[in-house]
Amino acid sequence: MNATKEIIVRDLAIMNGKPTIKGTRITVELILKKLSEGAIIEDLLKMYPQITYKQIMAVLDYAANVISNEELLDV
Repeated sequence: MNATKEIIVRDLAIMNGKPTIKGTRITVELILKKLSEGAIIEDLLKMYPQITYKQIMAVLDYAANVISNEELLDV
């Protein structure tokens, strides 16, 4: 999680404060959406050459930590 805190950042001046990959305007939401649509990590690395495998793993770690501390939605 410590590495995740260095990779995933929030800044109100960037993407309205949504969590992003540090140094980019790529949001956690965007990466998760692409994965949910069937993209694989290799696809993401090609689509967004400015990010790394480690950063994608940090996105997943961040999302897992957020969901573990939230109420579940009725589905």
